[in-house]
Amino acid sequence: MKIVVNGTERTVDGSSTLQCLLDSLGTSVSKFAVELNGEIIPASARANTALHENDRIEIIQFVGGG
Repeated sequence: MKIVVNGTERTVDGSSTLQCLLDSLGTSVSKFAVELNGEIIPASARANTALHENDRIEIIQFVGGG
């Protein structure tokens, strides 16, 4: 199925979860915020959040500063 990640179309397995996607991208759970179709998904819910055709995911990296 096709989804959009940070503006780029990707094809993923039809039974993928948000956590599977993040793992395949090599992201670290503690360093990113993830938005699915305009809603922030907490880290605790990512493993149980199924992906669907045409979902839009934004992955935002936290940057420290001072």
